Amino acid sequence: MSTVERSLPTEEAEALLDLTRELAREELAPRAAEYEAAGTFPREQVALLGKSGLLGLPYAEEHGGGGQPYEVYLQVVEELASSWFTAALSVAVHTLSCFPLAWYGTAEQKARWLPDMVGGETLGAYCLSEAESGSDAAALRTKAVRDGDAYVVTGTKAWITHAGLADFYDVMVRTSDDGPRGISCLLLAGDTAGVSAAPRERKMGLTGSPTAPLLLQDARVPADRLIGAEGQGFTIALAALDAGRLGIAACSVGLAQAAYEEALAYAKQREQFGRPIIEFQGLGFMLADMATAIEAGRALYLAAARRKDAGLPYSRQAAMAKLFCSDAAMRVTTDAVQVLGGYGYVQDYPVERYMREAKVLQIFEGTNQVQRLVIARHLARS
Repeated sequence: MSTVERSLPTEEAEALLDLTRELAREELAPRAAEYEAAGTFPREQVALLGKSGLLGLPYAEEHGGGGQPYEVYLQVVEELASSWFTAALSVAVHTLSCFPLAWYGTAEQKARWLPDMVGGETLGAYCLSEAESGSDAAALRTKAVRDGDAYVVTGTKAWITHAGLADFYDVMVRTSDDGPRGISCLLLAGDTAGVSAAPRERKMGLTGSPTAPLLLQDARVPADRLIGAEGQGFTIALAALDAGRLGIAACSVGLAQAAYEEALAYAKQREQFGRPIIEFQGLGFMLADMATAIEAGRALYLAAARRKDAGLPYSRQAAMAKLFCSDAAMRVTTDAVQVLGGYGYVQDYPVERYMREAKVLQIFEGTNQVQRLVIARHLARS
């Protein structure tokens, strides 16, 4: 639960952030350490966030969404991440999973499925990566073969958040051998026959969030669940990732904020040589750098969000925000452990968990090496 002072565009947004802080304080923070230690997914708490309207914030009110600009939605995600990264990530992944239908679905498809998806009654998952096609997403091999009024899908998706728990899956599949132009997007119901999850990955951190391969064995998916046109899936995937990277940037800032506040409080009360350790320049400067990185990251992701809200291109800015904010989260959480010294290395204090969790932020939604590649390509074309 951060103590960040925010400049929000409307009174409605201010009330929404107040609600988010209350939920984070009362429902998330008290459970985070216990659930992460046990590897328990907070399905009940995520459902409560959905009932409170937080799982469809940036989508149209006509379909049951919150009608909020990305500028506001991302600050909600940041607030959640400062209390419990797993819960914030679930909101970000679910929001990403609604993107293909919300932006590329037909009016009939939106009317049929979107209200339940953005209304908080269901939980989504986004399925792009495979074991041999992570950063090289266009190399995916999961096949969808048209058979009458359905597609028969076979393959395995990797690193899927909510695998086995999701009510729906956005799955990028290969409908032809024409490289990126042979990729399509299907919206699978979670109870589709032939869809299952492999055992969960054993991760360094973020243990409350389930990550597992999604197994697709001759899964029949009705053809009316094709989102966009055949061959449009790669375009949809890239557009979704631009939006998703902003969610990861917000999670990064929230996690860094939590680590910083823990370190700051400790440095103010911990005394050595007769005075609080924050008064020693080595520690004071470290905290100053942490605070500066967090403020800069927040400004960067909000600038990108405002471009998105204004309908301007924001792919380069999203990559910059994801890159900078996740790198900052890794530095800040590592420094927080250092500020606490030996106490930072033990599980009695949360900063060791924050540091373990921060590492994945530099990896998913495109590694930070890929972000640099995306940025460099934009610079070359400018």
